[in-house]
Amino acid sequence: MEIRGFDHVNVRTANLEAMVRWYEEVLGLRAGLRPAFSFGGAWLYCGDQAIVHLVKVAEPPRAIEPRIEHFALKGRGLAEFLRHLEAKGVAYELGSPPGSGITQVNIHDPDGNHIHVDFREG
Repeated sequence: MEIRGFDHVNVRTANLEAMVRWYEEVLGLRAGLRPAFSFGGAWLYCGDQAIVHLVKVAEPPRAIEPRIEHFALKGRGLAEFLRHLEAKGVAYELGSPPGSGITQVNIHDPDGNHIHVDFREG
């Protein structure tokens, strides 16, 4: 057995339309095909893979411990991404794990979920 990579993250939200718009406009994902589940939601794609699954709920989910602290995406074009965030008015913090050669751009979606986008270029 082996783990082959990341498939998707499932996020519950009472703010579906704003979340879809944010993931499209800020991260450049695109809403796409989703099975006909008995509940509302949206799947957001990176290329041909639905990596963010949003599930519509009636009320904002309450934090229950333990919970996911963040999920991470790989990026390319750090300077362009930072200009894009600034143009959209999205606050961010930069980080770099010691010795990693990675620059992390830490952001939060409209529901406050922590996401970091990792860039390997210098």
